[in-house]
Amino acid sequence: MRGINKVILLGNAGKDPEFKTLNDGTTVARFSLATTDYFTLKNGEAGSKTEWHTIVAWKSLANLIQKYVRKGSLLYIEGKLSYRQYEDKDGRKMNITEIVVENIVLLDKKNTGVEE
Repeated sequence: MRGINKVILLGNAGKDPEFKTLNDGTTVARFSLATTDYFTLKNGEAGSKTEWHTIVAWKSLANLIQKYVRKGSLLYIEGKLSYRQYEDKDGRKMNITEIVVENIVLLDKKNTGVEE
């Protein structure tokens, strides 16, 4: 049986994306995305919790992000969870969780060049 690894996020870019071009010419984009949940506390007051996600995009999606996405951009992202591990300079094992973009919808008209 085949598994499913699917993530859907709607949020704002937390900073301008960072870009890297690999030796083979492949472009990679990386940025943070904030998603905020709003709720009511037991005492009736409003509360919220913001989660930060590391977003990674490759090739043509990275090029699209480079052209249009800026800090604060409202984005709809479909992707998959990716986990990796590395050893830092002190020999500690570090774990990284990322969302690898498979589809992105730019919801900010001001960043897409689309006129209303």
